[in-house]
Amino acid sequence: MLSFEDEGKMNGIAGLALQPKSAFVPAAGPAQERFVAGNAFRRIRVEDKRIINSKADVNQLVPFKYKWAWDKYLSACANHWMPQEVNMSRDIALWKDPNGLTADERRLVTRNLGFFVTADSLAANNIVLGTYRHITAPECRQYLLRQAFEEAIHTHAYQYIVESLDLDEGEVFNAYNEITSIRDKDEFLIPFIDTLTDPGFRTGTPESDQALLKSLIVFSCLMEGLFFYVGFVQILALGRQNKMTGAAEQYMYILRDESMHCNFGIDLVNQIKLENPHLWTPQFREELHELFRRAVDLEYRYAEDTMPRGVLGLNAPMFKEYLRFISNRRCQQIGLDTLYPGASNPFPWMSEMIDLKKERNFFETRVIEYQTGGALNWD
Repeated sequence: MLSFEDEGKMNGIAGLALQPKSAFVPAAGPAQERFVAGNAFRRIRVEDKRIINSKADVNQLVPFKYKWAWDKYLSACANHWMPQEVNMSRDIALWKDPNGLTADERRLVTRNLGFFVTADSLAANNIVLGTYRHITAPECRQYLLRQAFEEAIHTHAYQYIVESLDLDEGEVFNAYNEITSIRDKDEFLIPFIDTLTDPGFRTGTPESDQALLKSLIVFSCLMEGLFFYVGFVQILALGRQNKMTGAAEQYMYILRDESMHCNFGIDLVNQIKLENPHLWTPQFREELHELFRRAVDLEYRYAEDTMPRGVLGLNAPMFKEYLRFISNRRCQQIGLDTLYPGASNPFPWMSEMIDLKKERNFFETRVIEYQTGGALNWD
């Protein structure tokens, strides 16, 4: 049986129970649980809170300092959905019809799923095993928990589409190993995941804080804010032509979620910059520019691979302009100089898609009704 004499051997949650008079203070770097004598009963002040390297108790949500993060959490909860809510019968019939889709349209769908079935798993692992440990603002952690759940829903949605269409699961789920354009995008991301998930990684120095900031920018601006957009345009373009409407409806919900993930990540980046201006050096900004250039190139190669010929009124060269436009937008959002002056948006309808409300029947397939917990009948 444990006693208070054992407390020197304890850490983590058990230590919390055995040391009621000590205040929880995260170590510099990941928000590890350690206890500092002399801070007993000290209440958290707003000015104690910081996005990284905070000395405040990460278990105390209030008083709020980052209300924008809490508001995004509430908005994300209000947008809740599940894949099984979407009727896939029309997609199944179309896919089984030998004349339902062209070979190029089928390639586009399978390549899309080949990338996305693992992409959201990468994002979730980066949040749960990496980013969450190093963010010391509980409001932001609350949103990250919701985001991780949404990444699980997205992975579920892609699996649901694969299963509904009776696709070769081995082929689709191994595309990230076997398709060069998909593998190259994932290999671009993995080093940034490895940095934050390394048990020895600690924030608290300019070098490590820049490594964290760079990873946040890569995932918010380049993965969720760039790497997903060729696929979104392609599947939503199918839906606009009344094809694969069930899959398109799910992609619409995912696009809405990912837009919020991207915006939250950008807000997080800008708040870290505000609190740590010494990190935003000219050399660091040039490193980021090089990553942006590389990401645009990789995503354009993916567009060429998924559309070797024109399809749905789309072609790969159109995406070169679109990716440059998005890259400029992401640069502006985090305070970087734009890389592609004059780039324009060839798909203005995408902005309209992002703004649609969840109650809308996007592709005239059905009306969706949501209930909050308080409205459900448990009889």
